[in-house]
Amino acid sequence: MRDFRNIIFVLVVAVFILQILVTKEDAKNEVLNTKPIVALSTFSLYDIAKHISEDTLELVRILPVGVDAHSYEPTPKMMTKLEKSALVVYSGAGLEPWIHGYEFKSRTIDMSKFVDLREFESDEHDEHEHEHHGKGCVHNGTDPHYWLDIKNMIKATNLITAELIKIKPENKDKYIQNRDNYLAMLHKLDDLYKKELSSCSLDTIIVNHNAFSYLSHRYNFNVKSLSGFSPDTQVTPKDMIRVVNDIKRHNVSTIFFENFANDRAIKSLAKEANVSVETLQPLGNITKDESEQNLTYEKIMKINLDKISKALKCK
Repeated sequence: MRDFRNIIFVLVVAVFILQILVTKEDAKNEVLNTKPIVALSTFSLYDIAKHISEDTLELVRILPVGVDAHSYEPTPKMMTKLEKSALVVYSGAGLEPWIHGYEFKSRTIDMSKFVDLREFESDEHDEHEHEHHGKGCVHNGTDPHYWLDIKNMIKATNLITAELIKIKPENKDKYIQNRDNYLAMLHKLDDLYKKELSSCSLDTIIVNHNAFSYLSHRYNFNVKSLSGFSPDTQVTPKDMIRVVNDIKRHNVSTIFFENFANDRAIKSLAKEANVSVETLQPLGNITKDESEQNLTYEKIMKINLDKISKALKCK
């Protein structure tokens, strides 16, 4: 009986030791299989990193799908992700009010410091712009929508690639090849915009939100907006009258709004002016529907081009 008990004891000890060894091995494999986290604030920056890194990193899109970049506040869960990230890339230029006062523990990049920024043009809308900016607005006259200039996307692509190589140097060749492919796409997209918008009957589009100055400046058309910097600004009767006059003056037949904005004012305006309404994507973030369709920066820019070309009656 004593021998039998000894055998049982030895077996129990053996199983216990085996469990410890298996647990340690699982923990070791979990550490080895954990991908470095890279967090990026806007959709356009995320799109770059996704194409460059493929599946070699855990990419975190800070802005949830369908949320306006101007008013977003990170959740505690997202803050935890940011603290665990090897790299945080945010758009900058005042687009993310939440970063002020937040102390990042990981390496961070303010992308706005590495691209060419534009100031809001001084025109009849200046008073309107500053009257209606929200409480968290800190752009100080700088237009933060720089990713709509493809030259800036090229600069962002080069910088993000260099940073990802620092994180995973063993993937350098893969990242460089993917970067070259992405840059080739951007150059083709730029050429397509130049070609499609080179000969147009009209020269002005009207939007609800002042987010397209980089695009219009690069491809030589004008933008008039109903509201200012934020899509949530309160529209006044004076704004409505001004835009109705712009519609008549520029012979506009289509006016644009973005999916994150309240479309009540723009639809009311369209009815008043007897024009059609269409969406235009400023690409700071995407909607749930766009996410489900796996739309990329390239695809959305092409959709925008088709709509702008029709609005300007381009040949």
